[in-house]
Amino acid sequence: MKFITIKKKNILKFAIFAVFIIILFNISSVFGMQYYYKVDFSTGLVTATTLNVRSGPGTKYNVVTTVKKNEYIRVFAGVGDWYIVQVEGDYVGAVSKKYIKAIYPSSSSNTNNNSGSGSNQSSQTTSMTSDEKEVFNLINKQRTNNGLSALKVDNEVQRVAKIKAQDMVNNNYFSHTSPTYGSPFDMLKSFKVSYKTAGENIAGNSSNSGAVNAWMNSSGHKANILNSTYNYTGIGVVSSPKYGKVYVQMFIGK
Repeated sequence: MKFITIKKKNILKFAIFAVFIIILFNISSVFGMQYYYKVDFSTGLVTATTLNVRSGPGTKYNVVTTVKKNEYIRVFAGVGDWYIVQVEGDYVGAVSKKYIKAIYPSSSSNTNNNSGSGSNQSSQTTSMTSDEKEVFNLINKQRTNNGLSALKVDNEVQRVAKIKAQDMVNNNYFSHTSPTYGSPFDMLKSFKVSYKTAGENIAGNSSNSGAVNAWMNSSGHKANILNSTYNYTGIGVVSSPKYGKVYVQMFIGK
């Protein structure tokens, strides 16, 4: 009887020890962390037909959104076989790196030939085409109707918006992230435009009023137009065989 009692105690101790080991292993697994590493590009092209964007670097994480083939995304860093990215709609997540093609800026984005530093500000619209002037006036009408001050044209932001619109047509994409210049913020920085706040609206439309109306019927675009922290703008309108016209409006606050 005594022998049996001692054996039961040993079995109980072994069981407790085994449970402790299992808990310790699970804690180690939970707190395990993969390290981020830098990548030498900021824009990626999706090569899969449909690519899941997950909440973490692995298939065990939930899908937060999807992106389609030939869409451009912003790449921040790598984690193992995954990239941490930002996609349209301001979703941030992880995608498998084997379905992303790195896009490196071409020499056309070299800033050595920039003529301005972002300090050339003007309320004049003489550097604008007739389409750009009409969009500018329609935007300011929306602002003043809502009790906001009218935007002024920053000549350097105007130039950047034109370049972005032409880039969208030349490279046949519709995205805030350019394969040539990166995000709007990357682009403004590369052209040495200084700002406190910034934003961008893009559209593809056959008419100027149609583009502005589409923006005003979208909560995110409307928020940019009616943002009181913005006081300067630049507008690019370029003919497009796909949309009729491509529109880019960049906003900055100083």
